[in-house]
Amino acid sequence: MKKLFFTIFCVMQIGFILVYPAEALKAAREGLNLWLNVMIPTLLPFLILTGILVQTGLISRLLASFKKPWKIIFGCSPAGAYAVLVGMLCGYPMGAKTASDLYENGQITKKEAEYLLTFVNQPSPVFVRTYLCQICLNDRVPFSKMMLILFASEWMTAQFFRFIIFRKKKYFGEETVTKKETPATSSSEAFLDVSIMNGFETITRLGGYILMFAILSACISRCYIPHNVPGYLLTGMLELTTGLYRLQPLILPDITKSILAVFLTASGGFCIAAQTRSLVTKELSARSYIVAKLLNGVIAVILILLVAKII
Repeated sequence: MKKLFFTIFCVMQIGFILVYPAEALKAAREGLNLWLNVMIPTLLPFLILTGILVQTGLISRLLASFKKPWKIIFGCSPAGAYAVLVGMLCGYPMGAKTASDLYENGQITKKEAEYLLTFVNQPSPVFVRTYLCQICLNDRVPFSKMMLILFASEWMTAQFFRFIIFRKKKYFGEETVTKKETPATSSSEAFLDVSIMNGFETITRLGGYILMFAILSACISRCYIPHNVPGYLLTGMLELTTGLYRLQPLILPDITKSILAVFLTASGGFCIAAQTRSLVTKELSARSYIVAKLLNGVIAVILILLVAKII
């Protein structure tokens, strides 16, 4: 089934490039422009620096002073709290990658890593402020309210998986972590070199996914999707930034635009899901992540409706 899916995926895109070369070129340029001018300068430094911090193994000590709040609010260990912070500050897909790296380095358990995947992958404050609120919504929803809605939906999703799915009454840091062998190339004198190479490998992989999904989004928009709300919603589910941008010129009530935008931003879409799967070790299940992002989007919509009704 996977081979069949990828065959159809490739044939569709090749056919689109041959039949509509101008539109395919435009979509490819937009995707590469996003990767070159936004993702590389914003994500690459964090990829390198977080890689160094994870390999040192000192994250738990750095966050040990705030151990109790992390237990109560998120139910995670100090090492797991680092993935939460990275996800909050850096955005997609850094939170998930950090959780996976912590697991591979033996600093958190598999169960805690899968729990963290359900809520640490979230949009960054910079993306929400500049792109979502200012460019796409023209400041119709204040940045502070939008961030509060997105953070609250992430936290509620975390509590659902913590108490209902994983049935964890205390915190995930109470299990014994099995230390994994550290590769010889990850010795103290090679931390910087390894982190730089891993950072460039990761950012290149993300660029490939953005490029392919940008062309796929253009292909489906051109051939199959009608120019209405369901069509633009599907486009946004394929590739987040493209979908949000195409919502901007639609003549719709502000609350409708806000609902669509907050659902797309909270759920992330297929492109971010594919990026996340490529960066997370195959030892961790992706099912909880997919269900969590859909639940997160639904909760975010409910919260923005409640905020709009109260206001």
